[in-house]
Amino acid sequence: MAQRLLLRRFLALAISRNPPQGRWAPLTSGALQSPQCHPGGLAATLSPARTVHTTRVCTTTFNIQDGPDFQDRVVNSDTPVVVDFHAQWCGPCKILGPRLEKMVAKQHGKVVMAKVDIDDHTDLAIEYEVSAVPTVLAMKNGDVVDKFVGIKDEDQLEAFLKKLIG
Repeated sequence: MAQRLLLRRFLALAISRNPPQGRWAPLTSGALQSPQCHPGGLAATLSPARTVHTTRVCTTTFNIQDGPDFQDRVVNSDTPVVVDFHAQWCGPCKILGPRLEKMVAKQHGKVVMAKVDIDDHTDLAIEYEVSAVPTVLAMKNGDVVDKFVGIKDEDQLEAFLKKLIG
């Protein structure tokens, strides 16, 4: 009910184009300027009084959809890949996943992270001999170069990634 009333008032104001004085700043030619992008692409200025802030899309982490996707994005990757085999029901996975994502993001594209849910992709878990979760593989040029099982702290994860990057 309250939503309908609010929508009705908004539409009435939008149609009449006479907003009550003091609620909104008057529309000036300065507000109609084209957006100006700041270095880094993190903010765009629409008017002197209004700024829209955005965040960058995380492109260093992705979920594996199926076997061919794994082959294409992990095995055939030119960039070293950290593969996180996890499960929705796994408590330690819920701790390690965000920690690992954060550490991979700090590498600024030198390494990427693939997330594989073992319940959805049992064939991949069997192929890479995953017997417990979380299991993390380090892959370079399609080959497994390092592996660990269980939770690691940030210092250990950083050492793991440095070893992978070289």
